[in-house]
Order: sequence, then structure tokens, then C-alpha cells
Amino acid sequence: VAQVPVAEGKSVQQTVEILTRKLELLGAEKQGTFCVDCETYHTAASTISSQGQTGKLMYVMHNSEYPLSCFALFENGPCLIADANFDILMVKLKGFFQNAKANKIESRGTRYQYCDFLVKVGTVTMGPSARGISVEVEYCPCVIANDCWNLLMEFMQSFMANHTPSIPSVFGTKHDSIYSPADTMVQYMELFNKIRKQQQVPVAGIR
Repeated sequence: VAQVPVAEGKSVQQTVEILTRKLELLGAEKQGTFCVDCETYHTAASTISSQGQTGKLMYVMHNSEYPLSCFALFENGPCLIADANFDILMVKLKGFFQNAKANKIESRGTRYQYCDFLVKVGTVTMGPSARGISVEVEYCPCVIANDCWNLLMEFMQSFMANHTPSIPSVFGTKHDSIYSPADTMVQYMELFNKIRKQQQVPVAGIR
């Protein structure tokens, strides 16, 4: 999962169209749509004051590729995979975790199939505005991430050119173990947080 910068002089939507056109010229075929969303929960103030702990953020995420699952991730921490009705549980835990409603972020767009590759090009939005572009590439026959990284890179270069990402940090911890849906969600969480930070204009910069 990688972020693609918006092309100079173009809008987010126009850059997405350039990317998808390149994919279609390669021979990739549309295979429906996808959506990954993320809601941020922070530790309730009452819990912090009573236990003297520092506040923690938890991200509750959904991926249309896994419609029956819900992913709960802590930054630098574990990823819990639960049933889709985990959201209802979060409402009941509002005494411990509170939803930072303004922070909801999602990526949605088109799925493409090209031979054994699955590519998802998405527009990342927060509220009504487009904030960035995500590209997810999967080599379907291989479950050991490090075994196919060079192949993935070669394929990504064919349509992402010099915006091809470096190896994701999650690969470094996996080595020769099996890649799981949770690893994809960790990468989306990192991407969303990076985009959130890019949107925060430092006050000193406003004149």
C-alpha cells in the first residue's frame, strides 16, 4: 500500500485518472470497486485521569475485501481481527474509548485485475474533501511477502514510474512468514496517518 503524490498542476481526480489509464493501457481489467475506512478512537479522559495513563489512539477499520471482519489497531501495537459487529461493542465501550468523529478517513476507488496482480487505486477522503491517492498492489499467487517483492516492484514501476514505493516496514518484521490481511490494514493505517499529518498546517506558517 503506497501513497502517490498528486501530479503537478493536476487535481487528485485527474491524477487518479492518469494512473488508471496507464493500468488500462497495460491491459488491466476493472473488477468492481473497493473501500477501506478508518475511525479514530482515543482513550476517554475519565480513564486517563483515574488510572494516570497516557492517552492511546485506537483505529477501527473496515475493508470491503473482508466484509465480515472489522480490524482494531493500536499504533505500534497489536491488530485485533473481529466480527463486523465489533462497531456495536465500541459504542458500549464509550466510557473507555471515545470516537474522534472529525477524524474519519477512507479510501475508495476501482479494483483492477492484471494477470496475477490485483491493483486498487483509491481516492483518500476526509469529510467532503479529497486528501490524497492510495495504491494497493497484491500478487495473488504468493503468500510470503519477501519472496515476491522484486516482482511487485517491477510491476509497480510500469505504471507508477519514479513514485514506486520502497519496501513497507511491515515486510521487515515478517521475513519469511505468511502475509495476512492485518498486514495490509497496518499499511493503510500508516498511510492514513501520514495523510492526516500532511493536512495539519503549522500555525507559524500562516501569515
